[in-house]
Amino acid sequence: MAVTPPEAATPDAAGQSVGYRVEDGVAIVELRRPAAGNALDAALRSGLLAAVRRVAGASDGEGDGEPVRAVLLTAQGRNFCVGQDLKEHAEALEHGPASAFAVVRAEYNPLVEALHALPQPVVVAVEGACVGAGLGLALCADVRVASQGARFSTAFTGIGLAADSGLSLSLAQAVGPSRAAALMLLGDRLDAGDAQLMGLVHRVVPDGQAAAEALALARRLAAGPTAAYGEVKALLREAAAGAGLSAVLEREAVAQERLGATDDHRGAVRSFLAKQKPSFEGR
Repeated sequence: MAVTPPEAATPDAAGQSVGYRVEDGVAIVELRRPAAGNALDAALRSGLLAAVRRVAGASDGEGDGEPVRAVLLTAQGRNFCVGQDLKEHAEALEHGPASAFAVVRAEYNPLVEALHALPQPVVVAVEGACVGAGLGLALCADVRVASQGARFSTAFTGIGLAADSGLSLSLAQAVGPSRAAALMLLGDRLDAGDAQLMGLVHRVVPDGQAAAEALALARRLAAGPTAAYGEVKALLREAAAGAGLSAVLEREAVAQERLGATDDHRGAVRSFLAKQKPSFEGR
């Protein structure tokens, strides 16, 4: 949940704290509370969940709008996300801890589960602070791009909390259990270079260029074999859930059989033999 006290802020002029548009098969989901460091208040959490559910309903061949083949998660302003809005949290605490923390099960958990369940590849662009629940959101992405000035911190123990937003699992998967324990207990801040060395981010670019680089990667993924990407993500989720080797091998065999029947696979094989570049349609 919370970590950094935000400045007062209101949603953008359109009254929306989360932007959503689809370009070239990429759903661009944008946090829009820049004056508050994109702190997660009720409106932002609700808007994010609605956007993710919209993406889930716009897979290849589904939904009424343009198919979504990849996702970019980005943010306006200098910071990606400073975590839970502490002003909102403090007001909730006045009504009692139980009501203040009901938001974890009611809003954070469904949001994180929905992000992890997306079959489309998700790319995140991080500028500035990526803290607490903001870090949890970033770790829901498959590919993470950070600017040189980005900084990362769990920060929960700094306000006497443990972790939420799936961070206990996702951080350990990204950097290993030992490093995750140190980062969560000490709350140390990582710069982009250290985060890359640990495997927390995949690419580091100059300040102000994270969104452009992440969009380029999202477009590259959107033009790729999205059916295969969905199977890759499902396989990784099952392995992370503790599936044994035999179960993983069987699940891989099923995935290969399913993908072997797609136009993408057959067309790519023909293109390879003809020494041509393959094109993919996600089916």
